[in-house]
Amino acid sequence: MDAMHNRNVQTEMLEVFREVATQRSITGAAATLRYTQSAVSRQMAALESEFGARLFDRLPRGVALTEEGRCLLAHAEAVLDRLAAARREVHAVRDAVTGRLRVGAFATADAAVVPRAMARFRAEHPAVEVSLVEGLTARLLGALLSGDADVVLVNTSADRPFTDERFRLHHLADEPVLLAVRSDHPLARASLVRLADLPGEAWVAGSSRPDETLLGASARLGFAPRIDFVVREWTAKFGFVAAGLGVTLVPALAAGVVPPGLALLPLDPSEFPPRLVQAATLAGRTVPATVARFLATLHDETVATLRHVSPPAPSNLP
Repeated sequence: MDAMHNRNVQTEMLEVFREVATQRSITGAAATLRYTQSAVSRQMAALESEFGARLFDRLPRGVALTEEGRCLLAHAEAVLDRLAAARREVHAVRDAVTGRLRVGAFATADAAVVPRAMARFRAEHPAVEVSLVEGLTARLLGALLSGDADVVLVNTSADRPFTDERFRLHHLADEPVLLAVRSDHPLARASLVRLADLPGEAWVAGSSRPDETLLGASARLGFAPRIDFVVREWTAKFGFVAAGLGVTLVPALAAGVVPPGLALLPLDPSEFPPRLVQAATLAGRTVPATVARFLATLHDETVATLRHVSPPAPSNLP
């Protein structure tokens, strides 16, 4: 505390010194700074004592810098200008006016929500540099831990929530899981699909292990899906379903990119629980203003997207 107080006193003395040098008058500087003349005189005497040099010649009318004073003035102006610049930049970062924002997101979030949130954030904060880190949850969390991302999106099933004390979670939404079938599939007009409706179905999934896919929660209830095709990329999954080779589960955030010719059907949430869409930051760390502003934007965009998700009426295949 004493060191901080001393630095503040020294900064104040330099500001007073610069004003006296500018006006060439202790009286004028005192009036401008709203100090008493004696207070300004004492500060200048203290500054001369600290530097061990006479900084001003006292004249009948005003003061004049000595050579030592001119030397100090150049440094004083540089120090005070740097401090002023530092204050401006710190305040700009605090107010999310400038800085950087590195967002990590998984593929279905990148389909619509994240780009819209980024576009809105960039429009509101044009001086902030925004970039994307894409990958699965494990890679994204690694990027957060290594300092290569500022905030990342993670998703887990509601029956197995994400817990890791290294991270602070910011809940964005509960995301329903939908069933994608060809529009001429027998279930295409179902108002709600349950596990009992799906025996013998061929599945298109991202892994041959159900617990590593969106089928994990239902598999834990005893459902044994027959995964005929392992396809990781979403566009390819939709292509397999459109060809009549199977059905697949679709997170609601990806509903907007499902092509024509497919029907999206609601599932029993007790058998296919929603995914928890969350953003993660590092635990115990101050959330930067840019991240806080982006989280608010991302929450709004996620909620708005899910509010408008409703399975479209099936269309006939050409």
